[in-house]
Amino acid sequence: MCREKTDWEKAMEFHGHICVGLVMGYRAAVAGMESLKVKRSGDEEIVVIAETDNCGVDAVQVVTGCTMGKGNLIFRDYGKNAYTFGRRDTGDAVRVLARPFDSLLPEEFVSLQNRARRGEATPEEKEQLHKMQLKVISDLLQRPQDEVLTVQDVELDLPGKARIFTSVTCARCGESVMEPRARVRDGQYVCIPCSDYYPSRVTG
Repeated sequence: MCREKTDWEKAMEFHGHICVGLVMGYRAAVAGMESLKVKRSGDEEIVVIAETDNCGVDAVQVVTGCTMGKGNLIFRDYGKNAYTFGRRDTGDAVRVLARPFDSLLPEEFVSLQNRARRGEATPEEKEQLHKMQLKVISDLLQRPQDEVLTVQDVELDLPGKARIFTSVTCARCGESVMEPRARVRDGQYVCIPCSDYYPSRVTG
């Protein structure tokens, strides 16, 4: 009989590889869901606000069921490893913040990782880094929650549910565009990429 994959295994499969960012997003999602006492969102029951676009977002999508396509995964480009999880039915919300990586990762691992990113690591060092990464990730998966995350109850003004808008045709490129994203130029609808296109005009 086939064993059901764990959420962590599903996150790895979805993301394509394992990394520190992915495991931190996974831990944040699990913490958020447990704090709110909710299960994976089939529709828009849960809302997530991600303050980063790093690898962890993939794990958050897998664990929570929140996606940009459903309109309940909202990206705010703050550059922070933080996620806010909210329930529509109760209005409850928590913000989950990852502790600074320099407090979580061994100095040797960080140094070797930086060498690899700069293209300076030898084949032997790359192999060593891979082994260290597996150990670091295993450690991060098992460490007590309060050692890797800060979870705080917050007030959240939940956004409205996703809406379906009418489409209009761009007068310049002819492509269909969602009406709220269209611009008006010379009395006609145009899409955002075409809205800045103004060729020189010769009058006279």
